[in-house]
Amino acid sequence: MSDNRAVTVGVELSVVVPVYACADCLGALHARLSRSLASITDSYELLFVDDGSDDGAWDALERLARTDNRVHAFRLSRNFGQDAAITAGLAQTCGRWAVVMDCDLQEAPEDIPRLWAARHGHEVVRTVRRRWRHSWLRRQTSRTYRRLTLESRDRPSYSNMSLLSRQVIDAFLRLRDRDREYAIALDWLGFSSTAIEIDHHDRHAGRSAYTPRRLLRAALDGWFFRSTALLRMVVALGFLISTAGIGLAAFEIIDYFAGSNRDVPGYTSLAVLLLVLGGFIIVSVGVVGLYVGRIFEQVKDRPLYLIDRRTDGDLDTADAGATFETITARPAHTPSRGRREE
Repeated sequence: MSDNRAVTVGVELSVVVPVYACADCLGALHARLSRSLASITDSYELLFVDDGSDDGAWDALERLARTDNRVHAFRLSRNFGQDAAITAGLAQTCGRWAVVMDCDLQEAPEDIPRLWAARHGHEVVRTVRRRWRHSWLRRQTSRTYRRLTLESRDRPSYSNMSLLSRQVIDAFLRLRDRDREYAIALDWLGFSSTAIEIDHHDRHAGRSAYTPRRLLRAALDGWFFRSTALLRMVVALGFLISTAGIGLAAFEIIDYFAGSNRDVPGYTSLAVLLLVLGGFIIVSVGVVGLYVGRIFEQVKDRPLYLIDRRTDGDLDTADAGATFETITARPAHTPSRGRREE
């Protein structure tokens, strides 16, 4: 790491906020975060990761960084997705603990002291939303999705807002999954955790970037590629069809030897059976093909994200040229903020 930039040391609490399409929320978010964190500790930092926003979010983050030396902003070279932005933020943290939360203020910064108070004896403090502001359909589909993807027994509707110890942060950064989801990754890591309930609030300003189409795509990605739920379902359905076929064959044999005089089914039933089995085989091969395609993407070993620009307090290093930094697995915490010399 070069010496042209000071590295924050001894930070107690880092807050990581992925930013996309919420430029109008950032001023209020910063003010409320500052008030909330001041009640916990004076040793904190705010890390905002601009995930390729096109609504002026980066300009707003630069203004915040110039007025508050606790603010560190990073702009990714393009939109890599919320989970990649969270990973990028966690890779830059210097704190012994880190809070991850969204930028739209539907999760209140005022709940952070409650997470902080609940951390004793646990490595992870997660949150469960109550009084959701989303539609009934979205709530139900979200719960169904969690039941299919999370490995924990109760599979509650966790939100992204959570508190992680340094041990969990370092373990999370060791994951090499290209197709990742923050909630599923925390569930897989399996550290001692607890959860608190938080209220779900209306969005502070603007509209959510998660349109129905993007939500469907995220759900399919999570279902297909962040867990083996779909493969297990295909295998189970295959066994079910095989069992039905064996049962039908046994019935026909018994019925034949029992001397039944009923008519033998014609070619229509045979054609229907062939269509069902053929369709199932095609779908199964297609599912396997999708997984193979994602394996192809994974083995190319491209970086999960690229950092294009950054700010550090009132210092903007963008003029030094594009700074590309990728996720690396580190055996212990080493603050990665600053330019990495090749």
